[in-house]
Amino acid sequence: MAKKKTAEERRRRAAEMRAQRLKEERRKKILTISGVSLAAALVLGLLAFAIFMEIRSRNISGVEEYTVGSYAHVDVGQRVDYEQSPPVGGDHWAYWQNCGVYSEALTNEFAVHSLEHGAVWITYEPDLPQDEIDALDSLYSPGDYLVVSPYEGEMDAPIVASSWGRQVTAETADDQDLTRFVQRYERGTDVPEPGASCSGGVAETATEIDAALAEGEQVGGEGMSDESAEDTGGAEGTEESEETGGSEDTEGSEGSENTEDGSTDEE
Repeated sequence: MAKKKTAEERRRRAAEMRAQRLKEERRKKILTISGVSLAAALVLGLLAFAIFMEIRSRNISGVEEYTVGSYAHVDVGQRVDYEQSPPVGGDHWAYWQNCGVYSEALTNEFAVHSLEHGAVWITYEPDLPQDEIDALDSLYSPGDYLVVSPYEGEMDAPIVASSWGRQVTAETADDQDLTRFVQRYERGTDVPEPGASCSGGVAETATEIDAALAEGEQVGGEGMSDESAEDTGGAEGTEESEETGGSEDTEGSEGSENTEDGSTDEE
C-alpha cells in the first residue's frame, strides 16, 4: 500500500512539474512574441515618421532650381559676378564662411564656399523687424550647417534661403516653406563637397574682410579673428584653417579646375 502511494505521489509530482514547465514555456513565448511585436511596431513607427518627414520636407512650394557651372577657387580679393542675388553657387574663395549667426552682411565668395559644403544660407533685409531677425537666428543650433545673416544686395523678398543650386523666398520667418527648405537641404548631399567642414574657416563679416583687403592684410589666415559669428568654432577654427588652408589657397589662387568628384578642399 505504501509503495502504491509513493508511485502515485511521484506521478503527481511529475505531472505538476510538467505543467509548471509548460506554463513557463508559454510565458517565455508570450514575452518573446510581445517583445518582437513591440520592436516591430517601434521600427514601423520610426519608418512611418521618417517617411512623413521626408514627404513633408519635399512639399516645398516656390523653390527655384539653378544649374551651377564653374565652381573653381579664385584669388582672394577677386570678386565674382554671380547670376543670382544672393548667390546659389559658383566660383569662390579658398576659405569658407563658418556656419553660425551674424549681425552684419557677409562676403559672397566665402558664403558660396559654405554652400558647396552643404550649408543653407538664410539672408534677410537689414531693416527686417528685430523679432523676425530673432526668429531666423533661432533656427540655428551649434553644429548646424546653417548661416544666418543680413544681406545688402538685391533680393526678391525680405527673406531668402539658399542652398547649392536652390533658393526659396519668404515674407516672414514663420513661413513653413522656409522651415522645410532648411530641413531638406541643410547638410545637403547633392553638393560638390558633401560633409566638408562648416567651421575652421572665416568668421569675419564683409566690412571686416574689405578693411583687411584694403590694408593688404592676409584674409583667411593669420591676423584674422574669429569673434564675429556666434557658435562658429572660435579661435580653434582659425588655427585649423591656418593648418589646412595652405595647399587649398595655392590651388584657389591659380583658379584651378575642380577634380572629377568636385573636391578642392580638405574635408
